Amino acid sequence: VDFFGNATTTVAWHRPVAEITYHLAARAQRLSVPRGPAAPFDKIDSLLGTADISALSPWHFRGPSARIGPIAPITDFARAVIGSGQTIDRLIEALGKAVHAHMRFDQTATDVNTPPETAFAAGRGVCQDFAQIMIAGLRGIGIPAGYVSGFLRTKPPPGRPRLEGADAMHGWVMAWAGPGQGWLDYDPTNAQWAGEDYITVAQGRDYADVAPLRGAIRTSGGQETGHRVDVVPLD
Repeated sequence: VDFFGNATTTVAWHRPVAEITYHLAARAQRLSVPRGPAAPFDKIDSLLGTADISALSPWHFRGPSARIGPIAPITDFARAVIGSGQTIDRLIEALGKAVHAHMRFDQTATDVNTPPETAFAAGRGVCQDFAQIMIAGLRGIGIPAGYVSGFLRTKPPPGRPRLEGADAMHGWVMAWAGPGQGWLDYDPTNAQWAGEDYITVAQGRDYADVAPLRGAIRTSGGQETGHRVDVVPLD
């Protein structure tokens, strides 16, 4: 188990292999969680004064991380959505909707290593880009934020639209809204709070902490990777 509480497995092959397949099958129960009292955004610094330094302490999620540092244009973008007397949770939602409006979902525009400032300037990207841009904006205005990796229900309930990222690993944002509400999950790719259709697999400061597979290979030829996700409701 890593520092942020994510279960991890390390494997190594010392002889040549032609193919490696990882398969995961699991059942998850998702329940709605009631929110506590909202906190005013202008009190964020005083609220942080009581935080500890355990794995999910907001202090670990307020400063720069491996893939997300201070980005002036994104900070300015986030400051533009701050309103007078706003609560932290409403500001989180406002920024998430602003990122969604600014960006266009485009699977060909970026890759796993694209910096958030590049995707923001282009206005295109995938869930990883949406999430890391929102994280950069939240941190830029003082709200602790991290990256969540997981799955979405593949088949939406009747009458609800299909969500972007439902057929792959999905990424969204965890943001700290004060001691009363704690960590709240917001999905800027789909402009909504992450609810019962979302299954968390890992969480960390940015994508570098939650990549589903990470490692090194040495090869004499080319290589290809692929993945498939299916999340369905059970009776």
